[in-house]
Amino acid sequence: MLLIQENPDLSAYLAADEVIDHHHPLVREAAAALTKSSADTYAYARAAFEFVRDTVPHSQDSGRMEVTWRASDVLRERTGICTAKSHALAALLRAEDIPTAFCYQRLRDDNTSGYALHGLVAVRLDGAWHRQDPRGNLPAGVDAQFRLGEERLAWPVDPAAGEVDYPVLHADPSPVALRALKEARDRLHLWRIYPSQLCGTPQ
Repeated sequence: MLLIQENPDLSAYLAADEVIDHHHPLVREAAAALTKSSADTYAYARAAFEFVRDTVPHSQDSGRMEVTWRASDVLRERTGICTAKSHALAALLRAEDIPTAFCYQRLRDDNTSGYALHGLVAVRLDGAWHRQDPRGNLPAGVDAQFRLGEERLAWPVDPAAGEVDYPVLHADPSPVALRALKEARDRLHLWRIYPSQLCGTPQ
């Protein structure tokens, strides 16, 4: 799939804000620890991906009810759904000057008996963008890996089932997903208000 960079200015993909708070001491501390064990930028990016994928359980998998959305809170509480985990990974990558974009899929969702927006990231390495999915692996067929080139995401999209791979690389998190994360009282409430698609795209 051809990935489309929404903003031509790469510096937009390094920015910090209230969500991707990569200047926060907790983010900086985690980044520094990962840097110590990484020989180069690729090794750091892979280590950051595996750190978020493996040490921050998806809240659905762990049964946690808290809803996190700020990168530092995801790292502090060690919980989050896919979009929140992508915020944490983006913060760790941007903390070390690796351009990172937000990208999305529309997937079938058993929690809603419909569709849900799935969040992941893309990293800019070796002069190209590469999508990575830190959602968290599962014994039943979810085995996302850090890859440059051929993708190894959590789930392949099935267009025949109405699923969508959105090609745009966003510099900022999806406003509709972020609004749901901020408004949700707990994870069960989140599933009721979480978007099924990106704003302005067809059902």
